[in-house]
Amino acid sequence: MSLDFALIGHGAIAKFVLKNLKRDEAARCTAIVVRRTRVAEVQKAVGAGIAAVGSVAELGFHVPPLVVEAAGHGGLAEHGAAVLEAGSDLVVVSAGALADRALFDKLAAAAEKGKAKMLIVAGAVGGIDALAAARQGGLARVRYTSRKPPKAWKGTPAEKIVDLANLSAEAVLYAGRADEAARAYPQNANVCATIALAGAGWDKTEVALVADPAAEGNIHQIEAEGAFGRMTVEMRGKPLPDNPKTSSLAALSVLRAIRNRASAVEI
Repeated sequence: MSLDFALIGHGAIAKFVLKNLKRDEAARCTAIVVRRTRVAEVQKAVGAGIAAVGSVAELGFHVPPLVVEAAGHGGLAEHGAAVLEAGSDLVVVSAGALADRALFDKLAAAAEKGKAKMLIVAGAVGGIDALAAARQGGLARVRYTSRKPPKAWKGTPAEKIVDLANLSAEAVLYAGRADEAARAYPQNANVCATIALAGAGWDKTEVALVADPAAEGNIHQIEAEGAFGRMTVEMRGKPLPDNPKTSSLAALSVLRAIRNRASAVEI
């Protein structure tokens, strides 16, 4: 099988995908959608084999069957509906944007209209397939805990809650619903959203955000109980070597989604 796909965004994840699929005969990027002010710059970076454009509409009838969104919440909100209405399936990285119920409904309606699908990748956490399967039998409880060193919470509402620079013991910064956590702490929004949408939903997914001086890197933990039994998943991920703010597993999950689509066998 051979698959043509397009990208929305030209950040760390998009560059990772382009680099890793550069010589892949099964999957080929044919277009990339970026802000209009960046079209010339990105076109020069990606070369003549990929069309850099400022909107999905500029692709006309040449929208590939698969489009990968890796542009942040704003990029999904701006371009997602156009992709789906054109009949192309959309791989979503910025799941946190879906905490906006109006946007979620808009994209779902666009998918229905275009007879397309929206695929939310697992991103930085594991166990999403098991959680989604467990939901079919009923979930009694789902809890997500994000534990990071104090410096990782700089620039967030945590700065008004605790003295991050002098924290000597762990401190719970937030405890509550997934949708509220996603809005208050956008940098955790994608993981919160993925877990909530795969499992018990926004209002029934418990979230705890913790600043911990003893934490070595970012730690994600999912706990779930239901008719299936119990599960606990803990992730201690590493960032991309050339971008410390981007999870390597999030980038790899996008690569997996593309290769699965291009393959005759999907797992």
